[in-house]
Amino acid sequence: MEKLRRVTEEQKKFAIDAMVTLVIEELTKDSALAPAVVLKDFVTSKTGILLYDESSKLWWNGPSYIADMYREESHGRLRAIGK
Repeated sequence: MEKLRRVTEEQKKFAIDAMVTLVIEELTKDSALAPAVVLKDFVTSKTGILLYDESSKLWWNGPSYIADMYREESHGRLRAIGK
């Protein structure tokens, strides 16, 4: 098996998009919200923006870790508006 020496930009973008799919699945499995709604909220969140910042290497973490990070962020937003 050939060892991968360098991860290309295209491979990084694919990995991030695949991770977003897994995170959205994680977030919607116990939610009444449609995946499209969760996706829109996620990609515009601080967590989503950080995930798409390749230099953050957040995409190296698993989907549950990222989903928990987003839940914590969302919980903070809801507290801030009194819900």
